[in-house]
Amino acid sequence: MAIRCIGFLGLLLFATSGAGAQGLDSVEIKTVAVAGKVHMLEGRGGNIGVTVGDDGLIMIDDQFAPLAPKIRKTLAELAAGKPRLKFVLNTHWHSDHTGGNPEFGREATIIAHTNVRGRLIQPQEVFGRSVEALPPHGWPVITFDESVSLHFNGEEIKITHVPNAHTDGDSIVHFTESNVLHTGDLFFNGMFPVVDLDHGGDVGNLAKHIGRLVETLPKDIKIIPGHGPLASLDDLKTYQRMLDESVAHVRRQLAAGKDLDEIKAAGMPDPWGSWGAGFIKTDKWLETVASSLVRNNEAGATP
Repeated sequence: MAIRCIGFLGLLLFATSGAGAQGLDSVEIKTVAVAGKVHMLEGRGGNIGVTVGDDGLIMIDDQFAPLAPKIRKTLAELAAGKPRLKFVLNTHWHSDHTGGNPEFGREATIIAHTNVRGRLIQPQEVFGRSVEALPPHGWPVITFDESVSLHFNGEEIKITHVPNAHTDGDSIVHFTESNVLHTGDLFFNGMFPVVDLDHGGDVGNLAKHIGRLVETLPKDIKIIPGHGPLASLDDLKTYQRMLDESVAHVRRQLAAGKDLDEIKAAGMPDPWGSWGAGFIKTDKWLETVASSLVRNNEAGATP
């Protein structure tokens, strides 16, 4: 069963065409104070995290290149005389999180998992379309395999690789004193997520990793998701339940001999039908779950 999730293609490749750049002209960068020294910036693409303090600024992800002037203006307003942007952290390689690398890489050091650099330095095929490599000044210059910490603005910032979940290069960023977690695209708040099966993603692994986070995070933590509004631990628990129930729902139907058309016709059980209003529609989410299970020979396993 060859199944691909293609609903995210337009967003992922948004900045690779003139039409995409033109469509960004009206985007506003909105700032949300999260906790401690951490802020969230909303624009177009993945949510940006920023820490601001006497050591300067660190930015997590940088959306699309055409938005760089607006993002830079917002950073300057947040800094209010503080030192400059020092580091950019990429949570994974998709262009709605790394498109600004060539702009900000001229002034700051880019950090990412080893696999992210590997994706960005050479062309990629994404959902049947080609994505060009970034120019060298957009490449991560510090990479890690499992984890790395930055001691910055009075707190330890822990960056931890989460293998084979959304992609093969995902990382979460924990601001230990501010009590804030940036999840990148491991977490889409209130909507079905993108799982890039062609680049190391796996729905079952994603569900397991989110489950581990739910068990270990403090109750009062603030969570910056890859997409969607600022979240709480309860929001993450709801997301975990959606993932677990999606896997169980599709697995039962595959085990009963249902084909993809039948699975899609049945849709998602309540209360998850409304989650298809996001980037990934319900049909595409069901395709992704089914494809992941079939690829791993888990279609007939007991839920």
